[in-house]
Amino acid sequence: MSSKDLLEKVINTTQIGAGSGGILNAKQANRFIDFVFDQSVLMKTARIVRMNEPTIDIDKVDIGQRIMRKATEGTDDGSNADPTFTKISMTTVKLRLDWELTTEGLEDNIEGDSLEDHVASLMARQTANDLEDLLIHGDTTETSLPLIKALNGFRKLARANGVVVDAAGANLTRSVFDAALRDMPNKYLQRRSQLAFSTSSSLLQDYIHSLTLDVAANGGPSAGSVLGDAIVNQGLGGGQGGGAGTAYVAGIRPFGIPLLEIPLYEETETGSYTAAAGQHGVVELTFPQNRIVGMQRDIVVYREFKPKKDAIEYTQFIRVACQIENAAAYVHVRNVKVRS
Repeated sequence: MSSKDLLEKVINTTQIGAGSGGILNAKQANRFIDFVFDQSVLMKTARIVRMNEPTIDIDKVDIGQRIMRKATEGTDDGSNADPTFTKISMTTVKLRLDWELTTEGLEDNIEGDSLEDHVASLMARQTANDLEDLLIHGDTTETSLPLIKALNGFRKLARANGVVVDAAGANLTRSVFDAALRDMPNKYLQRRSQLAFSTSSSLLQDYIHSLTLDVAANGGPSAGSVLGDAIVNQGLGGGQGGGAGTAYVAGIRPFGIPLLEIPLYEETETGSYTAAAGQHGVVELTFPQNRIVGMQRDIVVYREFKPKKDAIEYTQFIRVACQIENAAAYVHVRNVKVRS
């Protein structure tokens, strides 16, 4: 089934209840969830937990370090390694998306009857964008943004529990990537090939620009850098293949680690260091599936005709949650200054 067919099923009243919408069955819900994740960038690389209830606990086991010891034949030293069992909890929050179409809009629009399907497709894409924004920037202490205050996103969770590095206004050069790696505990660097950096579009551009500069203060390479020339002149430096969810940057692997471009990362933060000026973004280093996104399967879409308004109203409900599985393996570099 194509994405368009799926969206038509989501809003077609013959598929969802008897004329006013209702709960999608498990198969429809899974397909809709897949579509939303495919339209995102960060969520597509995260670990997805499909939740059947509002709250779940995910078990973690930590066995520590150096639990092996020298063995003496025929001797029981009575020492046993004790793994530590912990849990992380995920509780979904309920989100709503509303839209409406007037009868005149359906009748007079050049797309005719297909307008309804087209608008539904746009709403599904907006669902993906809004969810990604919330999962990145969510902050329950926010007072002015109704969506952002719904839950604590990865940025808030990382700053509270992860390894936080202060770039103190530095532009994004190899020095920032180096600082992130140096603050990642060595035991996680044993899986270096599974790690990934992530940053915003403007900071990515700043890093690419730094590779073409012969300025030691910028962390740039020597004149005539082969990598810098390739990025600028051979079309490297963008997401592979284009389109949603294909955001690992071609040809750029700081210290051998892939770089993920996430356009929705905020780039307008005020610096938190002394005498801060300008706008700032972040760089993160972790295992992509260290980010856990929970989505409850009970997705509901209602369609209702309002005679007094001569309009069709749509209301979509969805329940989501997010969590960092291992905060010790999550390095968050803040106060990275966007080049003006």
